[in-house]
Amino acid sequence: MKNFLSILKRKAVVTTALATTLVAGSLSTQVQAEVDEDTSVWSWEQADKIERTDENTAPQISEEEIKDIAPDLHVWDTWPLRNRDGSVARVNGYKVIFSLTAKKEGVTPSERHGIAKIRYFYSKDGKNWEMGGLAYDPEQALGSRQWAGSAMIDDGKVNLFYTATGRKSNETKTYEQRLAKVSADIETNKDGVELTSNGDHEILLEADGEHYQTLEQSEGKGVIYSFRDPWFFQDPKSGEEYLVFEGNSAGTASEQTCQPANYGSESFQQTHDAPEDAKLYNGAVGIAKKGEDLSDWNLQKPILEADCVNQQLERPHFMVKGNQYYLFTITHKFTFAPQITAPDGLYGFTSDSLHGDYKPLNDSGLVIANPENDPLQAYSWVVLPHGEVSSFVNKYKTEDGEQKFGGTLAPTLKLSVHKDETKIVKESKFPKIK
Repeated sequence: MKNFLSILKRKAVVTTALATTLVAGSLSTQVQAEVDEDTSVWSWEQADKIERTDENTAPQISEEEIKDIAPDLHVWDTWPLRNRDGSVARVNGYKVIFSLTAKKEGVTPSERHGIAKIRYFYSKDGKNWEMGGLAYDPEQALGSRQWAGSAMIDDGKVNLFYTATGRKSNETKTYEQRLAKVSADIETNKDGVELTSNGDHEILLEADGEHYQTLEQSEGKGVIYSFRDPWFFQDPKSGEEYLVFEGNSAGTASEQTCQPANYGSESFQQTHDAPEDAKLYNGAVGIAKKGEDLSDWNLQKPILEADCVNQQLERPHFMVKGNQYYLFTITHKFTFAPQITAPDGLYGFTSDSLHGDYKPLNDSGLVIANPENDPLQAYSWVVLPHGEVSSFVNKYKTEDGEQKFGGTLAPTLKLSVHKDETKIVKESKFPKIK
């Protein structure tokens, strides 16, 4: 089994490290963590249960509900400025959000990813958003374009974690992805908010080929490659701090195979046979632990792998409620392996420990799906601390049946989360950050 063998391989590495450490007369915390923690698996059997229901299907968005917060810009993946503990920050009465943006003029919606930059917006009521500037000097930013991440304020300093995609020096666009950070000063007055980046942009992490697949290991196979979306998380139980991100399970693409653990139970394995291309789907939720400071991060093995199930577990993030950790991620219909039919949506998993045995919410993992008659209307859902869920208007259908790209914030949904079950309980008529 790939997952089993992968665990054995990692255990072997740890055993070697453990032996070396014992000779030195001590046992490091990092080694102990590797010994105790296993990667959870999202299996085909679990994903086979995915279906839309009244409790997980979002209401259809009407054109009257769509408010363009930046008429000259495409706006998509969005995240709020948070405090170190994960609560939504308020800076002298203002809330701040960050979004991927690209100019509309001369740029089609599909081309926007190639010129993406991060811009900020601010609001006093969390409903009506004013456009600020770019979150950094584009000339100083790393990568030929900057993709999604997270933002945390501490001691008046904004720390922006982002994905540096490609390199400015490359003549052609590449899909190399690295996790990066820059800090900024934030100032407010009666007229609004101003962010001024004041630190060096720095690379924090790159795929290592052992825990996470490198671009070279992917061999250009599969539907998409990922090592991106750094999301800062402080564990409320231990106080330790992490970056959670999207990646792909390590290994050379041509050598990967679907193993029994990826199927599910023994009875499911006996009655199901995955197509050959399923082996190329190897999405993972990655994690790195903070060392001495916010520039020092140590890769750990993935929290969750979806080998032979899904290629892309985007923008992973946590909500902690009671004793439970809730891990949320987003994905597309086209990134599921060929034998699985499932919608674009928000998916989730729960465990009673950060590195524990994650089980899919609602048995299958599906938390929010677009309506069947408007399957691309929204995307990039983010679950906020009180269960509100923000997203952006993607390709929605007008009353005439025409498909349009919204490129702005979508109405906020309210999610009820109880043990291992969720349901949509409310929809706002506007994008709201509580």
